[in-house]
Amino acid sequence: MATDHVDVLIVGAGLSGIGAACHLRRDCPEKTYAVLEARDAIGGTWDLFRYPGVRSDSDMFTLGYSFAPWTDPKAIADGDAIRDYVRRTAREYGVTDHIRFRHRVVRAEWDSERARWTVRAHRGDTAETVELTCSFLFACSGYYRYDAGYAPQFAGTQRYAGRIVHPQHWPEDLDHSGKRVVVIGSGATAVTLVPAMAARAAHVTMLQRSPTYVMALPSRDVLADALRRWLPAKAAYPVVRWKNVLLATANFQLSRRAPALVKRLLLRAARSRLPAGYDVDRHFSPRYDPWDQRLCVVPDGDLFAALRTGRASVVTDTVDTFTERGIRLSSGAELTADVVVTATGLNLLALGGMTLAVDGAEVDLAGTVAYKGMMLSGVPNLAMTIGYTNASWTLKADLVAGYVCRLLRHLDRTGQQVVTPLPPPDGELSPIIDLTAGYVLRIVDTLPKQGARAPWRLHQNYPRDVLLMRHGRLTDSGVRFSHAGTPQRRTVRA
Repeated sequence: MATDHVDVLIVGAGLSGIGAACHLRRDCPEKTYAVLEARDAIGGTWDLFRYPGVRSDSDMFTLGYSFAPWTDPKAIADGDAIRDYVRRTAREYGVTDHIRFRHRVVRAEWDSERARWTVRAHRGDTAETVELTCSFLFACSGYYRYDAGYAPQFAGTQRYAGRIVHPQHWPEDLDHSGKRVVVIGSGATAVTLVPAMAARAAHVTMLQRSPTYVMALPSRDVLADALRRWLPAKAAYPVVRWKNVLLATANFQLSRRAPALVKRLLLRAARSRLPAGYDVDRHFSPRYDPWDQRLCVVPDGDLFAALRTGRASVVTDTVDTFTERGIRLSSGAELTADVVVTATGLNLLALGGMTLAVDGAEVDLAGTVAYKGMMLSGVPNLAMTIGYTNASWTLKADLVAGYVCRLLRHLDRTGQQVVTPLPPPDGELSPIIDLTAGYVLRIVDTLPKQGARAPWRLHQNYPRDVLLMRHGRLTDSGVRFSHAGTPQRRTVRA
């Protein structure tokens, strides 16, 4: 079996993977690299999801790359525009020719003697297994399963005469025009689907077990529109980007310090956009505090507008059983539906599902501790991208990719080949993803942990992380640099 070798192997050709490759081209042009992508297209999430209205739930001045200005008019953009942006950036930086499609990475094994990874990938086009070796492995595959969304088992679905679809696998032939639609869920996908489908459906009902915080934001950025009239895109972009970063950071910090105040403000804003007498407390007042789960953004208040016109409604109840004509609720009421959309969430999948071994020993992800939110204790020369949960994913992806380039340059400068994170010597450990959302809680026990303090703590604070990742020391108590041939000692905590 022929084995190719590259300096850096990137797993995933979505927003993070393309960004990582561009950073390598910019900051480490002498490094060879390849990108392995399990699917047959660039774009990741933004190529996979094709449901009506699919869009970002973050503004594109922060979801866009730091080095590639977002120039489209809308700050909250639709999926097609985001996919085109990612593909255009890949072409501009010459990344496209380095991508190997239909290559799903299944396993990676580290050999300390040679200081390299051997990576096995299954080819979807030929059904063969191929091997590549690399000096550094960069996992940019996101953290959820692409092949299957989360779909709880509901009673009675076999006798339902209508159509049931999951947003992650939207059928091209589905025409909901003039139909009665029920969307089960209350997260970002549901609040996107409801107003988008309401434009053509007879009526759309959002059936939620419990409410989510929903905030209306303009789809266009006023400052960006003003600056673009006077400044070139490369000058206006960072100004708007930092404005949005600071506003989002302030919003999150205020939510943590004064959750009751933020909750009152969110509910007051919702009430102002809904009909008089609308039961906001029942349908838009969650049991948890703001940012215990992600806050849902609706551009130009489109969800509230659909509710105001009567083309959509919200029902807060639970499913008892599907019937021939729709869904019977626990309250005894029945919702008639021609189409039911189960916007019930995602399934998480760490590292794209690949398994790891270090010098013949299997790596248990749950037994590792994340270093700076991007590397794993005891696992050499591997980085992973996990974006922010309280801000745009790409903000953290940019920082991680930049930090990887700093590490690679440091290794070359010092004549070393290996960087291995160490676990914290003491302190309480907690889940790496600090959210109470169901998709996190279902798998949290299998994920890496984080420590109680830096550099093992993920702060969810972009300005603070800029100082740490772009300007902080590369050598500290949380990491060990070494040469090829140095065996990896067991680095688990007592």
